[in-house]
Amino acid sequence: MQASQTVMLIDGMSLLFRGYYATAYSGRIMRTSTGVPVNAIYGFMNYFLDAMETFAPTHVVCCWDMGSQTFRTDRYDQYKANRGAPPDELRPQFDLIKEVMDSFDVPNIGLSGYEADDCIGTLARLYSEDTGTQVQILTGDHDSLQLLKNNVHVIIMKKGVSNYAVYTPEVLFAEKGIRPEQLIDVKALMGDSSDNYPGVKGIGEKTAYKLVCEYESVQGILDNLADLAPGVRRKIEAELEMLHLSRELAEIDVQVPLTCLLEDCRWVPDRERVRQQFEALEFRAFLKRLG
Repeated sequence: MQASQTVMLIDGMSLLFRGYYATAYSGRIMRTSTGVPVNAIYGFMNYFLDAMETFAPTHVVCCWDMGSQTFRTDRYDQYKANRGAPPDELRPQFDLIKEVMDSFDVPNIGLSGYEADDCIGTLARLYSEDTGTQVQILTGDHDSLQLLKNNVHVIIMKKGVSNYAVYTPEVLFAEKGIRPEQLIDVKALMGDSSDNYPGVKGIGEKTAYKLVCEYESVQGILDNLADLAPGVRRKIEAELEMLHLSRELAEIDVQVPLTCLLEDCRWVPDRERVRQQFEALEFRAFLKRLG
């Protein structure tokens, strides 16, 4: 594999939900002439095509959640329990967007019992270690920053199209003062309100980063409990079980039993097949963009 070749791993759910809310804020849902809602797909395509033009990967894979039940909900039944059902107009777009990605010959990857992050983490490991390929992860989720390596970069989508923050291990260290794997320990301490696990009650982001910077890891903190401020020590001692559980929940599984051969995700879309898909969805603007 040539060093100039790059595989982009796309967090499909992140782009789809972002696309939905970016186009539904007015209350008017974009539909085809037959009434099929397509606003999330339209938004997704805006982000997707811009990323292809901006970062020019040679290979592309799109990863998906496959239902709400995963090994994390088995470990902690309140994991993501704070999230409501997706909007009715979004539901039919879950399958439709996969058809669109298929028209681009982009593999749709997901595995029951795991989240898209786990599939992304596994493929990032396989491609970067086994083939030496440069990996780009496109997402809106900062959890993926724990996957950073010299040849694994994370592209965080910010507000609007064509607005990105590109992270390397060096960028993360300059910004937060920690290594990628230490983000897991930070989350173990402070929890994650979005994913609905608490970490250690009473320890916030600032204290979590301070502790990890000073003691390297959760284990390093536990090995030096006697040196901690009494108030912090009491909080940790009172929540040891949840601390360890939160760390398990925060860590992306990079050993998911899946495969996706690199040669099967080369970015060589069939323009005519994509054109037919866009015509069916009545995406006239994208038809012009295809040329």
